[in-house]
Amino acid sequence: MATQDDDSNKASDRIKDSAQQIWLAGLGAFAKMQQEGSKAFEALVKDGAGMQKKTQAAAEETLAQAQQRMSGFASEFGTKAAGQWGKLENIFEERVARALEKLGAPSAADMTALQARVEALEAQLKQGGAKDAASSPARAARKTMARKTAPPPAAKKTLRRPKAG
Repeated sequence: MATQDDDSNKASDRIKDSAQQIWLAGLGAFAKMQQEGSKAFEALVKDGAGMQKKTQAAAEETLAQAQQRMSGFASEFGTKAAGQWGKLENIFEERVARALEKLGAPSAADMTALQARVEALEAQLKQGGAKDAASSPARAARKTMARKTAPPPAAKKTLRRPKAG
C-alpha cells in the first residue's frame, strides 16, 4: 500500500508544482504587462498625437479651401450685383429724362447751349457797350436806363393739348 500512497503523493506534488509554475507564470506576465504596458501606452499617445496633427492639418486645409470658395462667390455676387445696379440706374435715368422731355423741361445739353449763348451775348454787349461809351457817354447811359426799365422777355409758352371729355 505504500506504493499507492507514494504514487498519489508524487502526483499531488506534480500538480502542486504545476499550479505553482502557472501562478508564477501569471505573475510574470502581469509584471511584464506593467512594464510593457507603460511603453505601449506612451507609443499609443505618440501615435494619437501624430494622428491629431494630421487630421487638424487636413481640417484647416479644408476650411481654407471653403473660405476661398466663399470669398470667390462673394466677389462674383458683388460684381453681378454692381452690374445689375448699374443697369437699373441707367433705366431710371433714361425714364426720368423722357418724363422731363415730355414735360418740356430743358435737358442738360439745352442748358449748356443756353449758357454758352448768354456768355457770347454778354461778351458782345461788353464790346459794343465799351465802343458806345467811348463815342457817346449819354447814349451809354440811355441804354443802361432802357435795360433797367424794360419789361422782362416773355417766357416761352408751351402748347397744351385740349382736355378730352
